[in-house]
Amino acid sequence: MYKIVRKKELNSTVTQMEIEAPLVAAKAKPGQFIILRVDEDGERIPLTVAGTNKEEGTVKIIFQIVGGTTARLNNKAEGESISDFVGPLGKATHTEGIKKVCIVGGGVGCAIAMPVAQEFHRLGAEVTSIIGFRDKNLVILEDEFRKCSSKMILMTDDGSYGRLGNVTVPLKEMLEAGERFDMIITIGPLIMMKFVTLAAKPFSVPVTASMNPIMIDGTGMCGGCRLTLNQDGKKITKFACVDGPEFNAYEIDFDEAMSRGRMYADFERHAYEESCNLFKKA
Repeated sequence: MYKIVRKKELNSTVTQMEIEAPLVAAKAKPGQFIILRVDEDGERIPLTVAGTNKEEGTVKIIFQIVGGTTARLNNKAEGESISDFVGPLGKATHTEGIKKVCIVGGGVGCAIAMPVAQEFHRLGAEVTSIIGFRDKNLVILEDEFRKCSSKMILMTDDGSYGRLGNVTVPLKEMLEAGERFDMIITIGPLIMMKFVTLAAKPFSVPVTASMNPIMIDGTGMCGGCRLTLNQDGKKITKFACVDGPEFNAYEIDFDEAMSRGRMYADFERHAYEESCNLFKKA
């Protein structure tokens, strides 16, 4: 069992927890993820490592309450435990040789982008962060990004906080003004990552996208997280859990990934409603 050491609500739909898992904390690096089960009968869900405290032996996770499992996880209190917490899984973010990086995060994807930005800052790179949300009430991790960024731009779709617009607006402005980056790393909704990639393409800036498809076992056996990449005119299949989760964004078939991601939307909504009803009865 893995104890929930701390729990914090970041906004109405996003929660941060610190889980006591010393073996995972000792090895986890930015960009990697874990797979957990809330209880022995629960499903496995992947969550990105949002930070570690090696001295305390804790791992930080941040999740959005969208389905039955995340609702059950959110119903857990500090001091309670979850059944399984496996990791670290996946490949860590590539940082070698990158001196100037632009991190583009959207929504709860900022929970994945934050430790990546912090790691580049720790290594002495110049970090520009662009983070976007639908509105002011959904903003998370603003202070954390400001602390690790040489420049930080916050966008909201409705203009209720920060600048009005989506994350591609300031990115295009900077690139058109002659700003150059060794790498752009984008993490967030698939549609956002697709358009970040399209915005950067005319300027030949390398773009890495962090993918978070459906996963079950985290070892490449189930095939649920498969992605189609276009390499040298050939379509190849990769698995986010073992080959990623980060990939060359120019090679990703985002349209296929979005289509696959919508397959379980109704099921997740139904499971979430069932869990909410169960908690109300309890």
